[in-house]
Formats: sequence, structure tokens, C-alpha cells
Amino acid sequence: MATTSFTGKSFLWRSLLAFMIVFATYNPSEISYYHWTILKVFDDLSVLIDPVRAVAGITLIIGWVVIIHATIRSLGVIGLILAAAFFAALFWLLVDSGLLPPDNIIVIQYVLLIIISLVLATGVSWSHIRRRLTGQMDVDEVDNE
Repeated sequence: MATTSFTGKSFLWRSLLAFMIVFATYNPSEISYYHWTILKVFDDLSVLIDPVRAVAGITLIIGWVVIIHATIRSLGVIGLILAAAFFAALFWLLVDSGLLPPDNIIVIQYVLLIIISLVLATGVSWSHIRRRLTGQMDVDEVDNE
């Protein structure tokens, strides 16, 4: 039986998973699957994807499918739009208040990747957070025992 307790540590683990998937796929430091594989193939068309790159790519695709599926099921379309709108407004506030330089593309990329990670982390955690806040439980499967 799954544990029903959800703590800040639980959210932290889910956030770490989201950050790993997002930043392993692409990040401005050029240490990502995108830079390791996609750009290499476009720079030199004779470079074929080897088994290590294929396994890494498929693993990332599995991670994205799982985390996006969980986020959409938990938040729903409206919740996803609201989460994205909240973080977009927060981004706007940071730029407008001068805390985020609008002309530094590297900083902007990192902030946007963090925002994507936080939306996904919120999505995979939302059912637990909602249950703690409201007492309502989301049920996808019911066993008839």
C-alpha cells in the first residue's frame, strides 16, 4: 500500500526529478542531451547516434512522458494554464522590478528552465497538496475488493 504522507521532502524529491529531466534535456551550460546529441548530428551529418545516446534519449522521453502525463492528470488543462500564467506573471514581475536583467539571455534561459521545472514539480505533487489543503482525494483507479 502506498504511503499517504506528503511532506516538504516529498515535494523536494519530485522537484529534483523535474529539474533533472528538464536540465538534462537542455540547459545553457551546453552540458545536455541537446548539445551532446542533436547539435553533434547537425554539425557533422556523418555522426550517427550510438547506443549510449539512444538509451539516454529514450530514457529522457520516458521521463518527459511520465512527468507530463502526471502533471496533466493532476492539474488538468485549466490548472496547467493557471500554473503557467502564475509563473509567467512571476517572471514578468522579476523583470519589471529589475531583479532579472532582460538583456542577459543566459539568465533568462535558466529562469525559464526553472519555471518549467517548477510547473512540472507542482503538477506531479498537486494531488497530494490538494488532499492536504482540502481533504479531497483524487482517485484514478478503484479496486473492488
